[in-house]
Amino acid sequence: MTDVQQRTEAEIRQDRPGTASSRRVVLMGAGAIGATAALAACGTDAANTNPNGTDFAAEPAPAGSDGPAGGGSTGGGGTVLVAAADVEVGGGVILDELVVTQPAEGSFKAFSNVCTHQGCKVSEIKNGSIICKCHNSLFSIQDGAPTSGPAKAPLAVTAIDVDGDNIVTA
Repeated sequence: MTDVQQRTEAEIRQDRPGTASSRRVVLMGAGAIGATAALAACGTDAANTNPNGTDFAAEPAPAGSDGPAGGGSTGGGGTVLVAAADVEVGGGVILDELVVTQPAEGSFKAFSNVCTHQGCKVSEIKNGSIICKCHNSLFSIQDGAPTSGPAKAPLAVTAIDVDGDNIVTA
């Protein structure tokens, strides 16, 4: 008698060139899909966002240059930003694109609300300072100059006017 070895169908298929077990094909396909998803997640986004999720530009456009920041147009040609009565003396108001302050009675100033340190938006006005809480930079409500923290450059100044009871873009 001769010894005859019996082989299973799977063993026969595995020996054929150009074929692979169905389990191996499925696992390789799943791995390829996972790798593609991981690479897509590592890609860059066209929008500039900083770590705290706010949008910023490396060199922001002057406030009010791309349309109304917080109001409509006036008869004088400027865009209404805020009612003068809403800006307290020694404080200010943070709007979508800028900060309007009143360092002294009847004297209004406007600055970009984008911190010059790393592009976070400023978040508070307190004790005569515009505060960026991302890295604790403080800016003067008088001229936007940095007074404390890592920021070295002042906030960008925006020209404004008083039109009746409103603060408007110049």
